[in-house]
Amino acid sequence: MIIPALDLIDGNVVRLHQGDYEQRRDYGNSPLSHLLQYEQAGAKLLHLVDLTGAKDPTKRQIALLKTLLAGVSVPVQVGGGIRSENDVIALLEAGANRVVIGSTAVTQPELVKQWFQLYGAESIVLALDIRISHDGVKQIAISGWQKNSHATLEEIIEQYLPVDLKHVLCTDISRDGTLSGSNIALYQEISQQYPQIQFQASGGIGSLTDISPLPTAGVAGVIVGRALLEGKFTLTEATQCWQNA
Repeated sequence: MIIPALDLIDGNVVRLHQGDYEQRRDYGNSPLSHLLQYEQAGAKLLHLVDLTGAKDPTKRQIALLKTLLAGVSVPVQVGGGIRSENDVIALLEAGANRVVIGSTAVTQPELVKQWFQLYGAESIVLALDIRISHDGVKQIAISGWQKNSHATLEEIIEQYLPVDLKHVLCTDISRDGTLSGSNIALYQEISQQYPQIQFQASGGIGSLTDISPLPTAGVAGVIVGRALLEGKFTLTEATQCWQNA
């Protein structure tokens, strides 16, 4: 399925280029209207990233998130700097169906595995952002892509299989925000390797032709942010493209 995404800074809808807060595009201050538009167009799942909270967890936009999550009836997954169990609880209590966990899943796996056991594998998405080296090693970047964790995608997935890992949002960093297409070979490989996991593809969607190969690559969904905001295509068109693939 197509998963429309919004990134939020201080209530504004934004897109960062390659995760850089200095390189941001603004798309107005009415995130709810975007979400309602996506819901009316048939979205089955929405994706929100609290970039303010990712930068500083004490400034998490909980009041805004509560309003947004109460305003739509489709499930929403929410991420952005989840570092503690209190962060997880706050988002679930605000109405998030799933919490998206990135760096903490890599740096503190034992802690995050406890959250799987407490809140259920269905409530957690691991966001694993990778840089692929020239020899094909999928290295995970953390801390807003500023650091290399020296862990590979496969190592982290293997760590979480015993707690029934179900959802992984995998971004090829080199494609993010570029509108240059998805890394189809990557998704084919990992979907075949881990058929029990529902992978969400992310990064690089700029046209309908970028979407059409993804269902056959084995992913469960694709995150689309900037392309929808900039009207490269509509959600209805994207959904039809996905269903016809």
